[in-house]
Amino acid sequence: MARIRVSTTVDEGLFTEARKVMEGSKVAETMDAALAALVRAHRAAEIDRAYTAYDEHPIDEPDAWGDLASFGDGARRP
Repeated sequence: MARIRVSTTVDEGLFTEARKVMEGSKVAETMDAALAALVRAHRAAEIDRAYTAYDEHPIDEPDAWGDLASFGDGARRP
């Protein structure tokens, strides 16, 4: 994996807390973990936003083919 050098300033208190959580780790490992958590949180928010369609159109809302809730019920019957 390619690495880049980052030189910046950060919130001292936040960094101190992060270093406590990652005790024994190198600064680079702490920063990698923080960046990975940021990307995961962003992806999770994207997925959550994708499900808002179900708020606008509930699963039991009928359409030209019926509704998904009834289809699911029928598919689960033996």
